[in-house]
Amino acid sequence: MDIQLNALHYVYLLFTLLILGVMIKKRDTSLVCILGVFILGIIATSSLSQAIMGVFNSFIYAIVELMGTILIISVIVGMSTILTKTGINEIMVSPFTKLIKNPTLAYWVIGLLMMIISWFFWPSPAVALIGAVMLPVAVSAGLPALAVAMTMNLFGHGIALSGDFIIQGAPKLTADAAGIPVSQVISASIPLVIVMGVVTTITAFIFLKRDLKSGKIKTEEKVNRFKNKEEEDILKNILTMKTKKTLAVVTPMLFGIDVIIMFVANLQGGDATALIGGTAIFILVLVSLLVHKGKALEEITKYLVSGFKFGFEIFGPVIPIAAFFYLGDDGFLKVIGEFLPEGSQGLVNDLGIALANIVPLNAGVGAVTITSVGAITGLDGSGFSGISLAGSVARLFGAAIGKGVATLTALGQIAAIWVGGGTLIPWAVIPAAAICGVDPFELTRRNFKPVVIGLTITTIVAMFIM
Repeated sequence: MDIQLNALHYVYLLFTLLILGVMIKKRDTSLVCILGVFILGIIATSSLSQAIMGVFNSFIYAIVELMGTILIISVIVGMSTILTKTGINEIMVSPFTKLIKNPTLAYWVIGLLMMIISWFFWPSPAVALIGAVMLPVAVSAGLPALAVAMTMNLFGHGIALSGDFIIQGAPKLTADAAGIPVSQVISASIPLVIVMGVVTTITAFIFLKRDLKSGKIKTEEKVNRFKNKEEEDILKNILTMKTKKTLAVVTPMLFGIDVIIMFVANLQGGDATALIGGTAIFILVLVSLLVHKGKALEEITKYLVSGFKFGFEIFGPVIPIAAFFYLGDDGFLKVIGEFLPEGSQGLVNDLGIALANIVPLNAGVGAVTITSVGAITGLDGSGFSGISLAGSVARLFGAAIGKGVATLTALGQIAAIWVGGGTLIPWAVIPAAAICGVDPFELTRRNFKPVVIGLTITTIVAMFIM
């Protein structure tokens, strides 16, 4: 694999580093991302008007790509709004409140539940299920919303998705690219996923406990997105206690039926998320009809609009950065046009290939390089788009070294998905951030040190087991 890099690649790399630097400084990245898209457009098309159009079209592309996530977040928030205002949510989570009595239990119980559900249905529907039910419980137990988002990220989008042992979408892609059976990739990934998961989650927990003790992270009294306290008090008294208890049982039961349907009908990813979202809409409608009676038609719309406002408010700052990084993959051809060099696999993948081509090969360098290649390909925020490249590079490295193809393949898969699938890319963490009502950029900063430490130790372990 030999790709000739040109000005587009170097400009993309430069702006990637600039964006990361701005994020580290805790400043807004929108202007840098817009300039990056504009300059890439100028270089590719040599047309000022085309470059200006490219900026707007990149926003449209990003919104279209993110729309499913925006919608599931919006309808879940709309549903949780009326459940909280009426007091149903409080009754619904009371059994969990009795079990989860401190932040430590909240962190590990939520994380393990998230991991198990994500193994079967992938993280997006799991975030909706776990976040809607467990967030108030965790906050009541003293675990901050930011920490809830972090544990859902690390256990779901990290451990469960990077191994993908049940659905096997990720190992199938990497195994095909590496030219080895899926079973070999899964077997090789088990020790690496365990090391990565244990190191990252324990490190994150240690940092969390330290910051809770020092007061750097403060616990919230309760989760409340609603400003009108008087209206909330009125709504809590409309339904009888018997009706509220019934709805508190019916709501999780309906989501439980969703889980059964997902399992029986083999629904994953977008289909599973759509089932959860549709159920949330019907729960919102049912409760609205019971609470608002004659005004239900108008109130249903208000709850949906409230959810959409929340969703777009959360996603607003992320759309420019997503627009830039999507240009690293298929988005470039769809937004700017066919101006990439012949044989290009996308700007991000080309940079990964170039890195792989310039390093000397032995077990240690090979492991470090494949982790770097996986992480670079994860920068587009997909996690899955670059894992085929990771498999291809692993096959080349394994052949050159004479061993370790499966281990290198699994390592590249883990790096790509932990970075882009994701725990370190702002729009990849948005489902967890939005459900918990926290800043996605702050969440990625919170994830950064544990994930980097985990990837470093996992890479070292891979060197010894190749």
